[in-house]
Amino acid sequence: MTHTSTARLFWEQHACLPLTRQADVGDILRYRRDGGAFVCVNVGYAPHTREDSLGFLDDFRRQIEEHPELGLVGGVDEIDDAHDAGRIVVAFDLEDSRPLAGDLDMVDTFYDLGVRSLLPTYNTANAAGCGCLDTEDTGLTAWGRSLVKRMNEVGMLADGSHCSVRTGLDISEMSERPMIYSHSGMKGVWDHARNVTDEQARECAATGGVIGIPGIGIFLGPNVATLDAYIAHIDYAVDLVGWEHVGIGSDFSFDAEDVQGELVENPDLFPEEYNRWGVIEFIDPETTVSVEGALAERGYPAEAIDGILGGNFRRVAAQVWR
Repeated sequence: MTHTSTARLFWEQHACLPLTRQADVGDILRYRRDGGAFVCVNVGYAPHTREDSLGFLDDFRRQIEEHPELGLVGGVDEIDDAHDAGRIVVAFDLEDSRPLAGDLDMVDTFYDLGVRSLLPTYNTANAAGCGCLDTEDTGLTAWGRSLVKRMNEVGMLADGSHCSVRTGLDISEMSERPMIYSHSGMKGVWDHARNVTDEQARECAATGGVIGIPGIGIFLGPNVATLDAYIAHIDYAVDLVGWEHVGIGSDFSFDAEDVQGELVENPDLFPEEYNRWGVIEFIDPETTVSVEGALAERGYPAEAIDGILGGNFRRVAAQVWR
């Protein structure tokens, strides 16, 4: 396909609208830029049931279909077309396997509704495996392995973010397609439970996958949501695994006040590692899209900027999505 846009493809692998039936998808327009953008929006995590996530999908899809400046996508060709037209397009992700309700056939159902990635566990153990906050780490369960196999078959990206070290490594070992860490910082820069080890990063890259760097202050440093802190994690990941395996997964929450409420209401999911720094700081979409210029100023070659800004996640999606 021949592309007409002179701007780079921008790919945001993980962002969060309010998980309510009153959420306004128009917030996604904060990613406006020359060349448009692809934004993957969360539609549920550990507290949510199958019915909750299906409801969020129904609402978000309806609003996006009716919105004059947004569109839904199923494949990378549609993202390329949106890039050429300078439009913002959207797909979805699940942060936990609970919305599957123990039914592997729901992977197919959610895929058909636009869910393009799923992480098996969210911070703590469930039927699929262990989370990053668990003190005992036994990795993927038998059901979790079946889940990864089904995701491979369906074309859904297996995501190791929020999973335990062993669970993430198990995903890398058994996935027959590239896997991702959609929004995980580098533990070698800042030792937070949510960040990934060098071994996790290397094994992800060995599958052909990509690590999306998040823009949340407590994952970047001691609640430091600055562009310099963000670039420090990119630099480290590039030095470790190569620019071909690094991307953007800012984890920006358009409902920052609600996020603070979630921390209080779910202390098992968000213990002291999340709360010690007070109100969590986020890098906003306007700053995230400026990463391109920051990388150029630091002397990154054009092909590396192309990859980190969006080309790397596009490559993986083209290999995995149906």
